[in-house]
Amino acid sequence: MKPPPFDYYAADCVEAAVRALADAGGDGKIIAGGQSLMPMLNFRLLRPSILIDINRIPDLSYVHDDGDEIRIGPLTRHRTLETSDIIAKQFPVLHEAMGYVAHLAIRNRGTIGGSLSHADPAAELPMMSLLLDARLEVQSPSGRRTIEARDFFLGALTTALEDGDMLVEVRLPKLPEGAGWAFEEVARRSGDFALASVAVIMCSDGDTISDLRIGMMGVGETPMRATEAENILAGQRYSETAVAAAVNAIRVAVEPNTDLHASADYRRHLVGFLAQQALSKAWDRSRRAPR
Repeated sequence: MKPPPFDYYAADCVEAAVRALADAGGDGKIIAGGQSLMPMLNFRLLRPSILIDINRIPDLSYVHDDGDEIRIGPLTRHRTLETSDIIAKQFPVLHEAMGYVAHLAIRNRGTIGGSLSHADPAAELPMMSLLLDARLEVQSPSGRRTIEARDFFLGALTTALEDGDMLVEVRLPKLPEGAGWAFEEVARRSGDFALASVAVIMCSDGDTISDLRIGMMGVGETPMRATEAENILAGQRYSETAVAAAVNAIRVAVEPNTDLHASADYRRHLVGFLAQQALSKAWDRSRRAPR
């Protein structure tokens, strides 16, 4: 299939891209890697009047250690995150997750800004941004503002971005020293969208869970944080009984869809199983981490 007709504009700066988006009145789309956009155009699921290419804008691809946080440019390719020494050191859970993103050819072209703006509920990067308490910097014709990841994803393929908004930077606060982590995902084939996935960040103080984050995807219209399960476990001694209560809270909280790949009941069972595995691995890593 071929895409519908559209105008094309190659922006040479962020301001020009934002201005072109605003002038399109909600009928324009940014193209960077195009790994999600082009298939949707080819299937006529989108019919924008103009595509604004941002690949020629300098200095939008980077991973910088800025002291208390890591700053990532929106044109940073998935493969760059996967191979970055900074990401591997500061966010090993993100480093692990990037290897599950589609296939190598797609990771070589797809961008972090594109994945977050596309907001597919079965994509790894939106869940990672939620798990890691990302702050998303957005440029509009009226200026720049920050949107917390927890406020960014509104529904399937729907974000808080408004007409004329462009995601221009992702900021990730560094994790506490000694934080354990785990990432668990099940897909029918390597590179397929996940049937369900769970990621965990956990800190321990002796036999007690001192801090906990649980992210999930593939089991709702947006990536999710398992806040009830986090509240059950945080501040408690790690035990099979406590983990079982948290897993039950996760299964109650999710509202997965039934589709040709899996039933809602199967996804609900699966996310609980993955959470149990992830919690166990994160706990072990937190206990082994240097202090």
